[in-house]
Formats: sequence, structure tokens, C-alpha cells
Amino acid sequence: MFLKNTSNGDIAQVVELSELTDPNASSVTVRYHAGEEAGDPVSIAKSDLAFPSGETLPKCWQDAHYRVSF
Repeated sequence: MFLKNTSNGDIAQVVELSELTDPNASSVTVRYHAGEEAGDPVSIAKSDLAFPSGETLPKCWQDAHYRVSF
């Protein structure tokens, strides 16, 4: 899956989708694409990622307690 870094607009490929959908993980491993080759894997905070359309990631991917109201 490809996502966009919201701070600089670069496109990144998610290495493990399970990291992305795990609400207890605050970061995800991605590979940035520049040119013909993918870069080395790096860890980035989920809050810095969005879909290429600009839509934010679903809250259930970022917060394990998204249904709980305190």
C-alpha cells in the first residue's frame, strides 16, 4: 500500500500492513520511492502519513480506544 508523508508530500510504500492496521503501534516501517528504486526501510509515525488523496488514516488504525468515551 502506498501512503503520502504529510510533511513533505513524498510517497512511501508500507512494508508490513499489519503494522499499519495495528492500533497499538504508533509507527510503521515504510520505503520511500524516488526514481526507479525503493529506498531503505525507515520507521515513521502514523500521524505523519495520509492516503495519496490527502485523506487521513482511519482512527481505528491509530487509537486502540477509539470507541471508548471517557
